[in-house]
Parts: sequence; structure tokens; C-alpha cells
Amino acid sequence: MIIEPAPVTSADTNDVLGIEPFLFGFGFAADGAATPLKWEDVLSGDIAKYARVWLHLNRLSRQAQGWLYRKSGLDKLAAQSLLQEDTRPRSSRHGNGFLINLRGVNLNAGEALEDMLALRMWASEGMLITLRSKPIQATRDVEAMVKTGEAPHSTGGLVAALANALTNRMEPEIAAFDEQADGFEDDILDPDVRVGRAELAEFRRKVLALRRYIVPQREALSQLVREGSAAAFFSETDVLYLRESVDRVTRLAEDLDAIRERSVVLQEQIMEERSDLMNQRLFVLSILSAVFLPISFVTGLFGVNVGGIPGTASPMAFGVLIVSLVVATGIMLAVFRWRRWI
Repeated sequence: MIIEPAPVTSADTNDVLGIEPFLFGFGFAADGAATPLKWEDVLSGDIAKYARVWLHLNRLSRQAQGWLYRKSGLDKLAAQSLLQEDTRPRSSRHGNGFLINLRGVNLNAGEALEDMLALRMWASEGMLITLRSKPIQATRDVEAMVKTGEAPHSTGGLVAALANALTNRMEPEIAAFDEQADGFEDDILDPDVRVGRAELAEFRRKVLALRRYIVPQREALSQLVREGSAAAFFSETDVLYLRESVDRVTRLAEDLDAIRERSVVLQEQIMEERSDLMNQRLFVLSILSAVFLPISFVTGLFGVNVGGIPGTASPMAFGVLIVSLVVATGIMLAVFRWRRWI
């Protein structure tokens, strides 16, 4: 669902809902020199004097949505694609530019890591527009590169840098999942540690949630390389960076597949161990029942209150009975031991 955009006015630069529309932006001269931009520069059209610009906007802002629909120069289809509520990673050629949707891990405090955040992009020769709903650390990484003069001198280079930064942020988090899987395996081998099925199921859910977006991200980046190379949008260096990102995302997807399979094996192992433990307990109960069965039979028989019970008049009868029961129990235990049942 897309919020109906509010009219864009220069008098009110803040969103009607209190959401700042403009996060940061840069205008680039022909020689690559970057100048920080303000929202007023965007509204007034002063950005037209730059060879290319990068605008990072808040997708939830009505001001940003209104500008995107009416002032950005994008057609309605492109604007709607950038403002879609839920998108999977994808890349497509559209007119003279590219519509790109990528995902990054959620590193915001108090939020779930696996709730991956969408970074939407419109990339053309002279303009890069990026939108997000929640803070994405990767965009700040590239922003820092621009401020220090280390950023690429083309829009395609910025796209490649953003893809690389998103991947950089993913790698340590997925490595942490791999270490957590190692910890589960060690705990299962430790008899003093009990691994809960619910804990392992939650771990597997997080892995699957990450995989849901990382696998299609690999396809989106691969398509971007193909279409961008065919359109001469990327330089050879940009293509190398993007292909490196594709390879790294592919490896991350494979790592997640391996972690998922390990979690399945761990869950099956826990079920087998619990089944073995239950069988052992049932076996012990069966042995005890077998041992006490003759004792119960004899005591029940001699406990019948009828005449003719042997030994009722002998003072030695009770002792003989106890000794007989002990001997019978010993014989049964010896038989069980001989058959290796205990």
C-alpha cells in the first residue's frame, strides 16, 4: 500500500507526520567533487547544476513521496515501484535507468536482525535516488566514503559501492549464526547441557528469514551486472566490484543453506536422544517389573486368607519364603546379565 503523496511546498520542509523527508544528499561536479545538499536545494531545483546527484530519502515521508511523484522526473510506474510496501530483491532496466531493490541486515537497536531492511534505488547516468524506511548502516558507510573523497566518480560506481557495503554488513552477522550452530553442536555433545527444541527452532527460523532475501539478492545482483554491462552503465571496475558482491552473496547463501541443514540435523539428533532416553527409562521399568513379578505372585499367593496354606504352623516358614524370593530374584538378575539385558 502506497500513502497518497502530499503536495510539495518549499514553506514546509518537514513531513506532515513529523517525518524528515531528506536524510542526506550530494551533488557531484564533473571532476567528482561532492557538495552536500539540503532539502531546499532539491525542492528549488538547484540540483540541476550538478553533473550527477545522490539523494537519500525517507520512504515513509509524504513530502518525499510527493516530490518523487511530481518533481523527480520519474514516471508513475517507477515512482510506484520505489514506494511499494514490501519488495523482494530485484533489478530491472526501466527507460534510461535501473530500478533496484536490495536488502540489508537490520542492525538497529532493539530490532530483529533477520528482519532485513529494503533499500530501493533509482539509478541513471545523472541521478541516484535511494529510499529506506528504517536506518540502514550500509548507506552511512558509503556516505562516509563520499565525505572523505573515496567514493566512485559515477552513479554506477555508487550503486556498486552500496551493494558491496550491504554485503560487508551481512558477512559478520551470518558468521555469528555459523558460530551459534557450532555452539549448539558442542552443547549436544555435552551431557551436562540441555539444548531446548524451542531454542533451536527459533534459531532455524531466523536462518530461514535471512535466506528468504539473500538468495533472491544474488539473482538481483547478477541481473544488474548483465543488464548494466549491456547498457554500458558500469565501468570495468564497477563490474568487478559487483561480481565480487555476487560471489560473496552466493557464498553467504550457501553458508545459510549449510547452517539450515545443520540445524535440521541437530533437531533430529535431539529427537533421537530424547527417544533413546525414553526407551532407556521404559527398559528399566520393564526390568523392574520382570524382577518383581514373581515376588508379587508369591506374596500374593501366600497372602490369600484360606486354609491349607503351607508353612502357616512353622516358625521357619517366613524366613524360608524370604530366602527363596531373594534366590529367585538373584537367578533372574543373573539370567538378565547373561543375556546382556542389563
